[in-house]
Amino acid sequence: MDQLELFDLPNPCIGVCQSNNRGYCMGCLRSRDERFNWHQKPAAERARILKLLEQRRARRDAARLAGKPDASLEADQPPSTPDLFGF
Repeated sequence: MDQLELFDLPNPCIGVCQSNNRGYCMGCLRSRDERFNWHQKPAAERARILKLLEQRRARRDAARLAGKPDASLEADQPPSTPDLFGF
């Protein structure tokens, strides 16, 4: 059992509700579809989104360390030929 399954899944919103040029929220990193009706989504869907957000944060942080823009949030899957940081 994953630890996320033991607790109610919180809304990841941090109150910075602005979208970047790719449509991801600059605060919580969710797409519009992921933000829409958060509390009405099934727990499994919310857990899946929270896992995606962890991956997006890691890619964003790695890109920033490498001096790259936040283009790492363009897709949830890395390209077929990733560079050193998996972009």
